[in-house]
Amino acid sequence: MTSQELPEPLPGQLFGSTVLVLGTGGIAVATARRSAGAGARVVVAGRSPDKVAAAAEAAGAAGEQVDLTDEASIAALAGRLGGVDHVVNLAAAPANVPLAALDHDSLVRAFDAKVFGPALLAGRLPITTSLTLFSGFIAWRPAAERVAMATANGAVAFLAQALAVELAPVRVNAVSPGVVDSGSWDGLGERKEAFLRSTAAANPARRTGTPEDLAEAALFAMTNPFLTATTLHVDGGGRFA
Repeated sequence: MTSQELPEPLPGQLFGSTVLVLGTGGIAVATARRSAGAGARVVVAGRSPDKVAAAAEAAGAAGEQVDLTDEASIAALAGRLGGVDHVVNLAAAPANVPLAALDHDSLVRAFDAKVFGPALLAGRLPITTSLTLFSGFIAWRPAAERVAMATANGAVAFLAQALAVELAPVRVNAVSPGVVDSGSWDGLGERKEAFLRSTAAANPARRTGTPEDLAEAALFAMTNPFLTATTLHVDGGGRFA
């Protein structure tokens, strides 16, 4: 082998592919890093230019702006990228309030981020290999003040099944995390550590998740050629706790 020749890509890896990661949080950054480590060219996209820039820098990825609530913005992103091999959607717009305080716009935004936007993107952006959506265990274990989140997450599982049939042979799956220390619980302040400890004690796995746990699940969904129309529950058994 000469110095100019490269070895053949290993099965199940992402060498030479392009991965679009929608989202800028801890799991999105970990997924972008893991994809880049597997040999992919990675693009991180999100609504906030500042958050996109920070996430892209942290992951060693390119950055793009997109608003999943805006059909024109979705079409513009598709036009700029032209096509990708894999898409992973981690966008979310939580509306965690009592039912009496839940309004129509907040409910629509929750579905825009997880259901409507990804469906529109899948119809406009050529994808050669896989689309991975992110759901969440709250769909299988509803809680008070989580109506929007639980319902949108549940819809993600059915969207994955429908798109897997529509887009075949492109594979479409969902990943459903449990409680993950990804930054989303930082708003609890001093109560965060106690919350994570109590959650870990109740989970059958006796721990909470890390962004890396979910990044590995996303990589599996991207690279397993016989996996489609499936929801992977990576929740430490939290939906049964």
